[in-house]
Amino acid sequence: MTSALEPFTFDPYDYRFHDDPYPTYERLRADAPLYHNPDLGFWALSRHADVITGFRDNVRLSSAMGVSLDPAAWGPHAHRTMSFLAMDDPRHVRMRRLVYKGFTPRRVNEMDARIHELTLEHLEPALERGSFDWIEDFAGKLPMDVISELMGVPASDRAEIRRLADLVVHRDEGVLDVPVPAIEAALSLITYYSEMVEARRSNPTEDLTSALLDAEIDGDRLSAEEIIGFMFLMVVAGNETTTKLLGNALYWAGRNPAEYAKVQAEPDLVPDWVEETLRYDTSSQLVARSAATDIEMHGLTIPEGAKVLLLIGSANRDSEVFDDGDTYRIDRADKGNLASFGAGVHFCLGAHLARLEATIALREFTTRVKRYGLAETGIERVHSTNVRGFAHLPVQVEVA
Repeated sequence: MTSALEPFTFDPYDYRFHDDPYPTYERLRADAPLYHNPDLGFWALSRHADVITGFRDNVRLSSAMGVSLDPAAWGPHAHRTMSFLAMDDPRHVRMRRLVYKGFTPRRVNEMDARIHELTLEHLEPALERGSFDWIEDFAGKLPMDVISELMGVPASDRAEIRRLADLVVHRDEGVLDVPVPAIEAALSLITYYSEMVEARRSNPTEDLTSALLDAEIDGDRLSAEEIIGFMFLMVVAGNETTTKLLGNALYWAGRNPAEYAKVQAEPDLVPDWVEETLRYDTSSQLVARSAATDIEMHGLTIPEGAKVLLLIGSANRDSEVFDDGDTYRIDRADKGNLASFGAGVHFCLGAHLARLEATIALREFTTRVKRYGLAETGIERVHSTNVRGFAHLPVQVEVA
């Protein structure tokens, strides 16, 4: 470990940590598998086995207070913006079943052709220029367009919705809570979706918003607040994480050109490229839980009511599970057991859509780009406590 880690403190708000969290994770796994930060008021689990067990233990580790480290996003109100992610059963399973009535695998799979169209709509003009910003010109646009198409957001509003979603997750250095611009952006999004839900109630269409209004099980329906909460979750969690997945995939294959050459030689490896990116540098680095009771682990006691972080990014690099886990290897054999989409009852409902989008986008890129390079300047990270990826990723491409 580098001397920069002495004295050892794990602070998810630290910009130096954002640059490269993995040495910190490695030290946590080795020396402090149950870490306590009394100043920021959290405990953290870093080993793969503990993170997966934590996801599955939805009784002792509650989601009802939210999933974010930020104090302002923590509390019984968290479900208003994090939907069923911030609920325990039976509320969670009820909400999830009703949402599933609208957000079905069939509805997602029917988006396949449209995702191809949207991919080419953004990708081809960018490739023609030879050099462009992968996030600004492509990866930031596609997921927002896909989710907006699903929900029925008109094309003219999508740039503004994306700007607001970016503001919701951004954290300035030294700010240890949800900043005012993020709160204002969240309120703007909630207002927008509230108006959209009311419009669909009066004039139903074929989109997901109308399907959620129609969703019904034994006379039980979603309230307007519940639908808005799910829409907010989709645009912030679903959009942001897929944008970051696409950015991280291009960044690491660009840093490891021999890996991109493997995909070029064998395009069927594109899904493996997606999976290895999800493992090696996943978009969602951590989620929070609250201890519903005292929990004994690693010779320590997590007290009832404490905030517990499940470090997804650390779990995916655990050498106990992944051979040579700090190496980016697209064709690795041990690609299962990812923590990236959670586990148990809260397994990510949007996992299939994220994988579908990323696979289509990267396959279209691979068929058109013989080789590419990352720009020497202009690469800029997003600074967030839980989302990892890029705000800007300039690239130069050599079109096939």
